[in-house]
Amino acid sequence: MATVLYITAHPHDHQASFSMAVGKAFIDAYKESHPSDNIVHLDLYNENIPQLDADVFSGWGKLRSGTSLDELPADEKAKVARLSEIVEQYIAADKYVYVSPMWNFSFPPLLKAYIDAVCIAGKTFKYTAEGPVGLLGDKKAIHIQASGGVYSEGPAAAFESGHSYLGKIMQFHGVPSFEGIFVEGMAAMPDKADEIKAKAIEKAKAAAKTF
Repeated sequence: MATVLYITAHPHDHQASFSMAVGKAFIDAYKESHPSDNIVHLDLYNENIPQLDADVFSGWGKLRSGTSLDELPADEKAKVARLSEIVEQYIAADKYVYVSPMWNFSFPPLLKAYIDAVCIAGKTFKYTAEGPVGLLGDKKAIHIQASGGVYSEGPAAAFESGHSYLGKIMQFHGVPSFEGIFVEGMAAMPDKADEIKAKAIEKAKAAAKTF
């Protein structure tokens, strides 16, 4: 049995969001094809994702110096403990499904905060004399991204930095399999929005069967 983290970064649900609609189609089809797998939905808009702030860096520094977690000030303890929970959940999972819109060529800041929370040396990567090495070589990931314009190909692709950044993070973590499903062009071609959405949903359903 595999554990799947279904990580969504959108303030709206599947009825109002193109990315969430395609994400729901993917995860529903995945459940049908992999009924014994454990799916954990992380709605980042309803999760406690601490920012990497002064409390966190202070707490981490004290822990490295030998201070125990229980000895940290309350704010430092709460944030550091929560970040530890997040990264442990992340490395324990087998598969990652990311769902996000494109905002200003990237993704919502909550997803960046989550990525910061799981980029922990000794957990998802390690430093070596030859450079950093990812530690999650037995995982796989897919990213479902919606955008009003077309950014997966053509001249505008140079501006896309959400999916491409997530791909770099997966490479950094050593995740060997990373796919993308794009539902795009709805604002540029509003008369074809329903058709674009339907095609992306069918692609998502097909991808879920082999993910």
